[in-house]
Amino acid sequence: MRPTLLVIAKEPLPGRVKTRLTPPFTPEEAAALAEAALADTLAAVAGAPARRRVLVLEGTPGPWLPPGFDVVPQCPGGLDERLAAAFAGCDGPALLIGMDTPQVTPELLTVDFTDCDAYFGPAEDGGFWALGLAEPDPARVRGVPMSVPHTGAVQRARLAGLRVRDLPRLRDVDTAADARLVAAQTPDGRFAGRLAGITAVRR
Repeated sequence: MRPTLLVIAKEPLPGRVKTRLTPPFTPEEAAALAEAALADTLAAVAGAPARRRVLVLEGTPGPWLPPGFDVVPQCPGGLDERLAAAFAGCDGPALLIGMDTPQVTPELLTVDFTDCDAYFGPAEDGGFWALGLAEPDPARVRGVPMSVPHTGAVQRARLAGLRVRDLPRLRDVDTAADARLVAAQTPDGRFAGRLAGITAVRR
């Protein structure tokens, strides 16, 4: 069975997204980079085989949303609660990612849960960029401390007893240095193009 692909994201509004990019970027530039990262992410999801594609969104959809996605609002609470609720809305295998890895590709998101209970994608900052569950049990996520250096280790430990396939380690875009490194990995993407445009204007 093809999985449900979930993207958890914020509407890319100045002052509400990618605040760790400011400075050196302005809130408007950070939001533009966030929008490009989200567009790249959604394009990768659109290109991967899926039973259903869902954007779990804080905010309102914009022109960056391609066709073929269901949009559901994020629930109140911490990030662990919001991730748990996203999984709770699935009735079969599901893979969840965020909007911070615009270098993701359809190939990375092409997962097969045959003989596998979970997928785990570690992030360079100690978190994780992807989590897949053959049986999307919210308890596997709820209570995991988020946005701390050991988030990924705690989440990986929550998968104990499951047959886990590890995905490649990716870098989240949190800082300006991250943005430059990720853009260099995928120079043809929207994110790299937006960063190049912002950099050119600043010169």
